[in-house]
Amino acid sequence: MPNNLQATTTLHNGVKMPWVGLGVYKVKEGSEVAVAVKTAIKQGYRSIDTAAIYNNEEGVGEGIREGIKEAGISREDLFITSKVWNADFGYEATIEAYETSLKKLGLHYLDLYLIHWPVEGKYLDTWKALETLYIENRVKSIGVSNFQIHHLEDVMKDAKIIPMVNQVEFHPKLSQLELLSYCKLHNIQLEAWSPLMQGQLLEDPKLIEIAKSHNKSVAQVILRWDIQNGVVTIPKSIQEHRIVENSSIFDFTLSSDELKQIAALNENKRIGPDPDNFDF
Repeated sequence: MPNNLQATTTLHNGVKMPWVGLGVYKVKEGSEVAVAVKTAIKQGYRSIDTAAIYNNEEGVGEGIREGIKEAGISREDLFITSKVWNADFGYEATIEAYETSLKKLGLHYLDLYLIHWPVEGKYLDTWKALETLYIENRVKSIGVSNFQIHHLEDVMKDAKIIPMVNQVEFHPKLSQLELLSYCKLHNIQLEAWSPLMQGQLLEDPKLIEIAKSHNKSVAQVILRWDIQNGVVTIPKSIQEHRIVENSSIFDFTLSSDELKQIAALNENKRIGPDPDNFDF
């Protein structure tokens, strides 16, 4: 079991990915996102997750450069993720989108590049482009986001390379056990976006009860639940005390009974779009 913020899981291609990272969805471009990223790196985070559609890659890049300098580490110590947006799907457009993200971030490579959504009829060519980027050693790992089992099967039937990561909405109200089991079976690392359900879970009585018994916050209990389920997690915050709090999850363990109680909260409830029914 991971025991510190730099602890990693090993993807099926041998690349090491931190269990906990900082998500920056809806964090404003410019100083807001740059300060959040720099703060996270200074506080020991080594994984940062952004996307082209977040429109904050330049600020993320600035935060990375400042964080590296202040933490006294190197680029190779970090794990940086971005995603190709739906409007850039297709083979050539995806290659171009990758280069655009690199330029905005001010980086020479990404550690992980993801297909953002499974746009019907378009993601297979996009996956071929990601395979090319990987085979040419321009990106360290490739994967998908918001893919259900049938999307993964569709990709894998003709793929040269199996996705290394599947980043999905995952929290106690949407525990996706079947998808989690499938990904484990195929050595695809599941990663949770919006693990705290955008704050909607923080008043849940059962989670409050479990948190009190460990002298922890509800957020810390949920993030610990992710880790103990073998799921990488990327909580978003721009406040330093929350960034620190979200990382302080390695000094306690949820019991098997507590894990069951949290699993029982599942309602298959989404706050984001349904991957089988979206129109963007």
